[in-house]
Amino acid sequence: MHKVQIADEAPSLTLLVSERDHLQGSPHAPLTLVEYGDYQCPYSGAVHPVIQRIQKAFGKELRFVFRNFPLTQTHPYALIAAEAAEAAALQGKFWEMHDLLFEQQTSLEPEVLPLWAKEIGLDVPAFGVALQQDIVASHIKEDRRSGVHSGVHDTPTFFINGTPYDGSLDYLSLLRALREQRTTLPHEERRLP
Repeated sequence: MHKVQIADEAPSLTLLVSERDHLQGSPHAPLTLVEYGDYQCPYSGAVHPVIQRIQKAFGKELRFVFRNFPLTQTHPYALIAAEAAEAAALQGKFWEMHDLLFEQQTSLEPEVLPLWAKEIGLDVPAFGVALQQDIVASHIKEDRRSGVHSGVHDTPTFFINGTPYDGSLDYLSLLRALREQRTTLPHEERRLP
């Protein structure tokens, strides 16, 4: 049987998941998958549909958390994309902007962001103002700082229930890792696919 690769020596997730995070799924789900991602990173973009499949497979038994880790030295639009997602969050549309940023990743340029904001139903002038707000920049900095303290170096980086995941980023490998993590849960929490 293939053994799932969970890093043994790597640090664990240093900033615990809380209401400050953007999450999908039940806040009380027995499994938590945290991604540190970059909206311009092609690998983060490639794993986006994989994560969506994983979420469908596990349903309410998985909570997914996305944290910003813009690699600004290699991706010139990574920071503005993260700011767009956080500005959309102020209007309750984080996940809509998150998905659009990944789905339209090859068209990502600052000029298109107001069009995308309009497309997902944001108040575009308020979105423009929010891009400049400290709350947006602070959230991104806190995400990035927590990633650095947790041993994140590149994107995407995943943590399963606080433990770094070093395996392949394909659907079956992530599914296997989550199922294996389930076996370490107390018996009453093993209600997963």
